[in-house]
Amino acid sequence: MKFITFGRVDLMKLTFSILLLLLTKAAFSQLTYDNLIVDYDSAITYKNLKIIPIRPKNQNHGGFYGNPKVMSLSTALKNGYATITERGTASTENVHYLRINNHTDSSIYISSGELIAGGRQDRMAMHDTILPPSKKDQYFPVMCVEEERWSDKEKNFVYSGFANPHLRKALDSGKNQVLIWREINLELDRAHVNSKTMAYLSERDPEHNDKKKRKKSDDEFLIGEDYYNYFMDKLKHSDTSIVGIVCVSGDRVIGCDIYAGVNLFYGQMDPLARGYIDDAVLFGGPITISDDDVRKYMDQVLDNEKTQAEFVGKHGKVFKEENKVVHINTF
Repeated sequence: MKFITFGRVDLMKLTFSILLLLLTKAAFSQLTYDNLIVDYDSAITYKNLKIIPIRPKNQNHGGFYGNPKVMSLSTALKNGYATITERGTASTENVHYLRINNHTDSSIYISSGELIAGGRQDRMAMHDTILPPSKKDQYFPVMCVEEERWSDKEKNFVYSGFANPHLRKALDSGKNQVLIWREINLELDRAHVNSKTMAYLSERDPEHNDKKKRKKSDDEFLIGEDYYNYFMDKLKHSDTSIVGIVCVSGDRVIGCDIYAGVNLFYGQMDPLARGYIDDAVLFGGPITISDDDVRKYMDQVLDNEKTQAEFVGKHGKVFKEENKVVHINTF
């Protein structure tokens, strides 16, 4: 048997290399200031909304912890990589679950607050989850965002973006269907929208449920369209090193979303913007909050794991997979 011997210096170098490797892996299992920068200098402002990018310090931190085979739900549905259908016909048994079939060898990331229009009624995903590749039917929990419709005929499901932070907060407060309907009713009143089926998506497009009047495609909305065009032009022509955003309106931070890699963020960027725009239009005002106040907010989110857990536990959520943080959301 052949033994390998090390001198004292070599052994110290080897020990240091192993320790450095372990520390690097540990650091990237969390999303804090150790590996992220809030880029205040690159903030984009339009009317009642300011979006501030969050970037990784390590520019190689682009994939989902080295695994690019995790796609967003929006990417999967818009490209035909997955299909969503009703689990059955009885509302009492099937309203809170949808069936999803993955047609690829990639995992699909579903975030709480994502909206799926159609079926027998519009729905909103309840939890963050990662569904692995499978040829079998898989299911994910949802809540109703269209109180007065349960159709006999099932429509095709269409991906419809993120709910705004107000509705996402109502969802997170207890997964209570009555509270969600109550929030939707308040928002429809605030938007001066009269929806026959009390559909949340009518808030963005009052003709959401009327095919005869509808002239726009399913991925276009009436409320905040000028905001959307402005922000998408700026974001899509910027660099591709963003992993999250913090959004402000009026005198407050309305929320932030931070992901474990650029691949997940850019898959979510478009629908996330829709949700924040919706919130700024309905509830926001001219920007008066200072960057210093935003920094104080973000310090509670990113300063260290303990502070993050305490703050986000009260004002949002942290989603982990295999003890690695995948998504931080505050509102």
